Amino acid sequence: MKLSGLRWWVVGLIALATVINYIDRQSLNVLWPEISVDLYPEKTEDERKEIYALISVVFVFSYAFGQALFGKIFDWIGTRLGFVLSIGVWSIATALHAVASGVASFAFFRSILGIAEAGNWPGATKGNAEWFPTKERALAQGIFNSGAAIGGIISIPLIAFLSVYFSWQVIFILVGVTGLLWLIPWVVLVKAPPKAHPWITAAEREYILTGQQNQDLDADGNFDEGYNPDLRTMLSHKESWGVIIASAVIDPIWWLFVFWIPIYLSEVYNMDVKTIGIYGWVPYVGAMFGAWFGGLLAQNRLKAGWDVDSTRKLVITLGCLIMLPALLAMANPGAPVTAVLLMATILFGFQTAIGNVQTLPSDLFGGKTVGTLAGLSGMSAKLAVAGLTSLVPWLTAGGNYTPAFVIGAALACIAIASVWLLIPRIESLQPKLLN
Repeated sequence: MKLSGLRWWVVGLIALATVINYIDRQSLNVLWPEISVDLYPEKTEDERKEIYALISVVFVFSYAFGQALFGKIFDWIGTRLGFVLSIGVWSIATALHAVASGVASFAFFRSILGIAEAGNWPGATKGNAEWFPTKERALAQGIFNSGAAIGGIISIPLIAFLSVYFSWQVIFILVGVTGLLWLIPWVVLVKAPPKAHPWITAAEREYILTGQQNQDLDADGNFDEGYNPDLRTMLSHKESWGVIIASAVIDPIWWLFVFWIPIYLSEVYNMDVKTIGIYGWVPYVGAMFGAWFGGLLAQNRLKAGWDVDSTRKLVITLGCLIMLPALLAMANPGAPVTAVLLMATILFGFQTAIGNVQTLPSDLFGGKTVGTLAGLSGMSAKLAVAGLTSLVPWLTAGGNYTPAFVIGAALACIAIASVWLLIPRIESLQPKLLN
């Protein structure tokens, strides 16, 4: 049996995994106003926010560790088994939230969730590098990233709706089971990489492999795995640090909203869980369109004859510049409708940029190194997220979120600088270029 367009089926499944990933992680964020009152009725709003921040920081630190760990795991056991391990464990961890009863148990289950969920990102980057030619990678990454946005759009009203009929404990179980069901089509469809998959057509296999960079460095006429240095050598390239720093400063902007949109709406506009369900999904619509826009713009420029360097830098810079004025305007957004529309603009800009940031490892290195650099970049990003998340209760004491948004604007500027200054040319690196 041959399946036409197999690469699009693969990226579609990865995008669906990302949707599930975000439903899993957003469940606690949306339900926290209800859970915190249930478990901590004697505490003030700021005290409950501090507890939530502590649990979230544990999640992010675990996520950071998981990014580095799963980057190596995916390079070791491959994309197929890597996703089975990652989503299997995180789905079970989500269901176990149902038995949590306090800070320690929530933090423990969030830690397992964070480690396992982290595998989705280096796995997706590696899958992208395996299954797509260079000119389609930004679009494929955009489709995958739109899964995060769609997960945000779905999760907030879905969890709010489920809360009408089920307890928060039952909701965690239902969400966990959904991830386990995803494993069935994944195991059936993704049998091997493109070189060896029995269902891929000869034309699609040739199209993918001939369109990939890092394929014939020794000019022997055969495809190879490109430049795959050891960890120390990889980190000796300033380009690697450009990827790591760009990821570390841009990612906290996204997580500022992922973690705090429901809490922000509850604290600033006095919304309950059901009302949050009405407003909280709007920012993720902007994120979804931004993921598509960033991918399509990159593909359009590459087809028009632009090189990878000019294309990536254009799209990353544009995305960051879109975020800047909206982040500053969040200092005084006025009505809740204006606030969520500004958030939508910020997340549009973020997703425009991030898909192209995430393709940088595959632009620079061969397939056996992509997962490692993506994992290290993800780890550095999550450490930065943990730092900002731990500061949010202090920065936003009394409901004033302006300092957090100003920090977000500064981080967007640093992201632009790191790409332009540390990656003079976004192109396939080679050993002979080392000093």
